[in-house]
Amino acid sequence: MFRINKAHPWHGIPIGEKVPNELTVFIEIVPRDTVKYEVDKETGYLKIDRPQQYSNVVPANYGFIPQTYCAERIANLAREKAEGFEISDGDGDPLDILVLSEHHIPRGDIILKARPIGGFCLIDGGEADDKIIATLVGDKVYDNFADISDLPEGIVNRVEHYFLTYKQLPSEVAKCEIAFNYGREQSYEVIRAAMADYQDLLAKLK
Repeated sequence: MFRINKAHPWHGIPIGEKVPNELTVFIEIVPRDTVKYEVDKETGYLKIDRPQQYSNVVPANYGFIPQTYCAERIANLAREKAEGFEISDGDGDPLDILVLSEHHIPRGDIILKARPIGGFCLIDGGEADDKIIATLVGDKVYDNFADISDLPEGIVNRVEHYFLTYKQLPSEVAKCEIAFNYGREQSYEVIRAAMADYQDLLAKLK
């Protein structure tokens, strides 16, 4: 069967049959974008969130995992290991993902297959806002990296710097902090928790 209307990227795109080893991802922005796009939760269309701040450009293809949500289960995972942080909840959005690839993808508003290799537990204003790091399935360069620990240090540092500064203006105090990073196996745990949070959200809406 085929659809005659556009599926909502958050609710209408299947996450994939091989989850969590392989995921369907919706890409919102790519490194050459000079503004930050995000999906409008009501309509499913991309909207402009804000211009990219100064020289802070997303280092890889950035989007979210459909049919996921960051709420209490995601917050609980962060609380288990994020010592010294007060975590109120998840950030109330789908689970974010950054997909590494050697290939130039010209625009967002696309879906692709990605393989998770790790992630960052980002705390944004007291909320757990995990960032999954993945590689594009079939990419002949990044397919060789099975875990975030396999990545060159420079790539990890670049990604960390982006997430620590992407919301910050020079006159502001940083509100994003990385509590810890984690490898592939814990990224699977985070993805499963976000899928369960999404099911909880659906149950509340019924």
